Amino acid sequence: MTIETTPIEGLLIIHPKIFNDGRGYFYESWNAKVFRDAGIDEEFVQDNQSLSQKGVLRGLHFQSPPHAQAKLVRVISGAVLDIAVDIRKNSPTYGKHFAIELNGENKIMFFIPKGFAHGFATLSDNTLFSYKVAGYYNKESDNTLLWNDTDLNIDWQISDPLLSQKDLVGKKFRDFTTPF
Repeated sequence: MTIETTPIEGLLIIHPKIFNDGRGYFYESWNAKVFRDAGIDEEFVQDNQSLSQKGVLRGLHFQSPPHAQAKLVRVISGAVLDIAVDIRKNSPTYGKHFAIELNGENKIMFFIPKGFAHGFATLSDNTLFSYKVAGYYNKESDNTLLWNDTDLNIDWQISDPLLSQKDLVGKKFRDFTTPF
């Protein structure tokens, strides 16, 4: 496993070692010791999965403390443009985002620590998205930033996305007070 840093402190790209043969492939997607040695010392308590068609946009979501969640995300099949927005007030990259394509072919995993809003846009049909979370879901702590906020200036690489009601009414970044 190779772990790569990004321009935003805390966000990590994980490249697993893939073992291919005539039967298919194998790779280790989680190893607590390897991740802990790389600085990811989270207790993941829940696995989530979603299936989306091309053009679906989910996000930008986060939970406020004390129910904040770190996430380890990956795509099993299909493809997404994955986005993490730094909402840590004292961070030098506050309000900046990082984008990466995750897909079933590259098998890249993306670690998003607490203090980030997260979302993704599906780039292909039947995209199966999987994520581990460090912290249980808490409805009262659930928050959404407006996906198309001009202050965030995110190019989602899709037009006319299919959105949930929750994502249509997210908070504008300039009107939002970060809890981090």
